[in-house]
Amino acid sequence: MSAVAPAPFITVEKVNKHFGPHHVLRDVSTTFNAGEVAVIIGASGSGKSTLLRMLNRLEKHDSGRIVVDGIEVSDDAKQLDALRAEVGMVFQQFNLFPHLTVLENVALAPRRVRGLARAEAEARAHELLERVGLKAHTHKHPFQLSGGQQQRVAIARSLAMRPKVLLFDEPTSALDPEMVKEVLDVMKQLATTGMTMLVVTHEMGFAREVADRVIFIDHGQVAADAPPEQFFGAQDNERIRSFIGQVTR
Repeated sequence: MSAVAPAPFITVEKVNKHFGPHHVLRDVSTTFNAGEVAVIIGASGSGKSTLLRMLNRLEKHDSGRIVVDGIEVSDDAKQLDALRAEVGMVFQQFNLFPHLTVLENVALAPRRVRGLARAEAEARAHELLERVGLKAHTHKHPFQLSGGQQQRVAIARSLAMRPKVLLFDEPTSALDPEMVKEVLDVMKQLATTGMTMLVVTHEMGFAREVADRVIFIDHGQVAADAPPEQFFGAQDNERIRSFIGQVTR
């Protein structure tokens, strides 16, 4: 008798989203499994970042259903707290607290939200900052760091909450080109640990090398969903071929 396949970690069912008259997402349905690295790509305005932000209720969906690890995504305060304890997010802008040191930025949420003692929270922060290559910068303030270093602090800060899934919303788009690699290297290392990662990005090299799946969103709909070797291989979709050609020039 065959084993029953585990339920998807994230389920998106017939989700719609409007911004005024603009129908941003149209009946989007997909699933994501635990331990999976999914890269979401598409043209600006296609709805990819909106989809990501709806997974932790930073944007509300108008209709349809989103479930993350058995938690229905809604405005229910208790469920929202439970959801955000499991879902970490790394943004385009680093959103670090400028008046706090690097160590304090990483240790703050575990103390405030998880109730960790200062010593335990700071020990966790030290461990994570070493992991992202910033052990020597713990007592600096964000303004003393490069953009790439600040984004690595932001990743450590998200990991400090020990989330079950990490969402990355174009994490390298605000960086100078020479700083992109250092952030992508941290993300690649993280992917090897089995962390569930959903990444909105234009970094096609990262998608080819690290992703389990590449999802292409076009005009608010999932136009393709395939392993990278298939997605970047003999692609018969002219719209996708054109997009890949533009972002890899």
